[in-house]
Amino acid sequence: MDTLTEQSPEQSAAIPEVKERPFSAFAGNSDWRVWLGVVVTLIWLLMLGTYVSAQVGWTKVEQVPLDVVGQFLEGSFAPLAFLWFVLAFFSQQQELAQNTAALKMQYVEVQKSAEQAVIQSEAIRASEEHARKESFLRIADSVKVQLGVIMGFLYLSSQAATRGKVADAKIAQLWSAMSQNDPEVFSRSMLQLQFLHGDRYAYKLFYGTPIRTRHCENFIFNFERLIRVAEECDDDGMIRDSLLGTPHGYVYNRMIAYRDNPPPGFTYGVYDFDPDSFDEAV
Repeated sequence: MDTLTEQSPEQSAAIPEVKERPFSAFAGNSDWRVWLGVVVTLIWLLMLGTYVSAQVGWTKVEQVPLDVVGQFLEGSFAPLAFLWFVLAFFSQQQELAQNTAALKMQYVEVQKSAEQAVIQSEAIRASEEHARKESFLRIADSVKVQLGVIMGFLYLSSQAATRGKVADAKIAQLWSAMSQNDPEVFSRSMLQLQFLHGDRYAYKLFYGTPIRTRHCENFIFNFERLIRVAEECDDDGMIRDSLLGTPHGYVYNRMIAYRDNPPPGFTYGVYDFDPDSFDEAV
């Protein structure tokens, strides 16, 4: 197994370098226990041969009863069997240690692969989030223009020259500004009117006639859709907050506030008043 090319100092100290090699009793770098077993076995066999030659004689071995030969062989080779059992046990211990070290190295590799997968997953997620934000920003620009047009119609319904409020030249100037990449110019103008004339007149600007009410409902509907899309692609809510902090966002909040809590003397959907007068609260 190839060793790891990149390891921290702690991992290098904890995991010894292991090189696997095929087992061979006669390899030059084999386990010394194997050679010990071979030497002891040869000496033991030589001693047995000498004993048989001295006590019985090789020419008389065939005359010895089989049961006696069996008992002799059993007693003679039992020490060798025990010796090789012990040597095999210690050899297995060494092999287990090598396997354990190899498993540890594989575990480190798996950990590195998992960490790399997490990094790649985070990179993919960040890339997807960035793409969603870019797509949202392109959509938001179009929606802001749409909201600006709606606000322009709402402004015309209350401030057109036919009602004696704003000259046609001024309104044309506002439309020109909106066409020059300023889609919130009418929203700023509506906010200025609210600050100048108070809540009662502001309510009339938004809900003074059925037409103005429809413009406001259309504005609210499209702005809320934009907010929902912003929340889907922005986990920290920064884009949503920035939208609510624009002139469109301030107008949206005032539309909601006046719709849900009309000033005293007004009822949402009821048009029993002059929509263009600067009256005081009753």
